[in-house]
Amino acid sequence: MLIQNSIIKYGDHVDTDVIIPARYLNTTDLAELGSHCMEDLDADFHQKARTAKIIVAGRNFGCGSSREHAPLAIKAAGIECVVAHSFARIFYRNAINVGLPIVECPAASEALREGDTLAIDLDSGALTGPGGEAYQAAAFPPFMRELINLGGLAPYIRKQLEANA
Repeated sequence: MLIQNSIIKYGDHVDTDVIIPARYLNTTDLAELGSHCMEDLDADFHQKARTAKIIVAGRNFGCGSSREHAPLAIKAAGIECVVAHSFARIFYRNAINVGLPIVECPAASEALREGDTLAIDLDSGALTGPGGEAYQAAAFPPFMRELINLGGLAPYIRKQLEANA
């Protein structure tokens, strides 16, 4: 699976409270969650996300509370992938479980700038930046790629159950 688009850049320790503020956690409407994604961190996020579909961030992206609303809000806002130096472990699991591709790549996180175009090959873990700059992240194992391609853990389990029925 190849994702290619412009990036929106953030720094270190972007926590779940700024990804989706707690005042919106009473909704399960994905469009509503997406409409409030990053609003306390970046007032221009939704304007940027109209054309840039990849977030690149620093260390410990998704730290804070363990709410799965955070990756759901990012996905609902139209973001196709998050690349970071590192992720908070619970955010990492929640992102995969909702089908949001995330890639740990410290070198890309440090080198890329807002507005750069990035190509991400989720099958191989290869990232290509502006001017052909190459970065390498760990590739997802086949079952995780399938889980992401199906849209998350629930559709993946449904497919497994149907196959075994």
